[in-house]
Amino acid sequence: MPDINILDDNTIDRIAAGEVVERPVNIVKELVENSIDAGSFVISIEIKGGGCDLIRVSDNGCGIDRDNIPKAFMRHATSKIDNADDLMNITSLGFRGEALASVAAVAQVEMMTKTKSSVLGNRFVIHGGKTMSFDEAGVPDGTTVIVRNLFYNTPARRKFLKSATTEGNLITELVEKLILSHPDITFRYTAGGVTRLSGSGGGDIRSDIYTLFGRDVLTNLTEIEYEGEDAYPVIKGFAGKPVIARGNKNCEIFFVNKRYVKSPVLSRACEEAYKPYLMLHRFPFVILYIDISPEDIDVNVHPSKTEIRFKDEAGVYSMVKDAVEAAVTRHELIPQITGGLPEKEEDAGNISAGKEDTPVSYTKAFDAEAAAEEDAQEGAVPVTDEEKEIHSSRREAPEPFDGVNMALFREAVKEKHDKELKQLEDVQQTLFGQGLLDPANTKDHRIIGQVFDTYWIIEFEKKMYIIDQHAAHEKVLYERIKSRVDGEGVISQLISPPYIVSLAASQEEVVKTNLKEFEEMGFTISHFGGREYALSSVPSDLFGMGEQEYFLSIVDDLAQSGRVRRPEEVKDRIATMACKAAVKGNMKMSISEAHALIDELLSLENPYNCPHGRPTIISFTRSEIEKMFKRIV
Repeated sequence: MPDINILDDNTIDRIAAGEVVERPVNIVKELVENSIDAGSFVISIEIKGGGCDLIRVSDNGCGIDRDNIPKAFMRHATSKIDNADDLMNITSLGFRGEALASVAAVAQVEMMTKTKSSVLGNRFVIHGGKTMSFDEAGVPDGTTVIVRNLFYNTPARRKFLKSATTEGNLITELVEKLILSHPDITFRYTAGGVTRLSGSGGGDIRSDIYTLFGRDVLTNLTEIEYEGEDAYPVIKGFAGKPVIARGNKNCEIFFVNKRYVKSPVLSRACEEAYKPYLMLHRFPFVILYIDISPEDIDVNVHPSKTEIRFKDEAGVYSMVKDAVEAAVTRHELIPQITGGLPEKEEDAGNISAGKEDTPVSYTKAFDAEAAAEEDAQEGAVPVTDEEKEIHSSRREAPEPFDGVNMALFREAVKEKHDKELKQLEDVQQTLFGQGLLDPANTKDHRIIGQVFDTYWIIEFEKKMYIIDQHAAHEKVLYERIKSRVDGEGVISQLISPPYIVSLAASQEEVVKTNLKEFEEMGFTISHFGGREYALSSVPSDLFGMGEQEYFLSIVDDLAQSGRVRRPEEVKDRIATMACKAAVKGNMKMSISEAHALIDELLSLENPYNCPHGRPTIISFTRSEIEKMFKRIV
């Protein structure tokens, strides 16, 4: 057996660095979290070469005493906890005590720090875990950490990094999350000498959402508010209308006790709440802030601290689902066409949210010159030359925290955001009205007619609504069957003589396994010999609509899943497959039939989407139509 060796400190530090420092974004995360824990309200982040060449994080926090500076670079040294018991009551962001030691083991690090009570600060330099210098220095209050040449002493690890652009984009995404999680902190993020992101620090989350994601997203959000028993958990945030849904989960953004986290439990809860409104492979835009007792979560799951466990996962799942569901169903969700028609047919499924591959972030650098011109056009007080100089000089300033200048910067950004947000209020009130769906307004609906034998046009209160008759009928049939299953039971219609269907082995197994659910949904099925079965009754709503084909399509759908479904899932699939019996496109309907269908559709709790998530209704405002014809600009 080989000898067991005690590793030296240098080797141990590099192993620890491999757990904490995988790429530049990990360093930025650890340093910024330390700045936040230090009570900073202004944090500057600068990178070059995607963070591989340079990372600089500066703050105006409490600073570090001279005696504690070397300790900060020792492994398992932290000011956040005292003992193991504290791990069950974590309230800070950083607490593992490995970050600075791990970073210093694989990079050239310089720290400049000063406490408010000290006359002079200190400059500490450490390369590859070895102290190079430790001197007094004239520096402002707070802490600046500069990390140069990441993995300079472990070139093999540097080869595994992506391009500077890719690494920089990961840091940009992180800073976006930091701005959202701490709207009371002024963030300034510079990459390659260009200011990429600015968080106003005014505490207005809506302002930061507007900065990061743009007008279209903000106008399609509704607020979430929920409070559990004993004040925990408190769930707040924003739920996006289905029209801004995404093709991936990147915009399912969760913060637990101000910590950005990834959580399958929270994702599933949100996706379940949106299930009736989204098509397959579409994911909601949702930002959640959850305040929960530290004792009810475990944040010490992974070195990156982005994964957490909830003590009561089922309870959290239920509360989050209810909170999001309440927000989504609170307002009218009819998609409104904005900015003209989609240029390509494939864009139609993402109306007003842009094309599928449009970047999530619409952020651009705050430009004092451009802002001044824009404000002048709108009759606002222009940005002064002094403020322009502040913004220009700050791009190159290595120590950006002059209190007066930063106050001007924050005030200028906040004033601009406040003005833009005010312009959105009337738009949001219009979007969130209940107009078309209000039963009292039914008499004022004016059906103009049918186009392409598929779409019905309705005029109501300076809007034109277009209803897809196939999607609408699918939804009506689905809700009829579901409501009867949940109420007094489905009414069956006798078939005489019965349909005789031959089933393959897999189909037969599905029927035998789910026979009770089929019967509760209105089907009567009996064995007829061999693999033949007699279908002698079907749900009354489906009578005369291709019952045999509908029944076999349900059996095939359940057989393809390859797993045993819960009874409620089976019933939902049977109801969902009602689309097979719905009136198709390219089929003419009379005005009276259309009236009946539309009235029933609009009476539903969720009339906005068919069972597969496709929209049943879209709308155009009069002003948008006039813009298309260049009557107004």
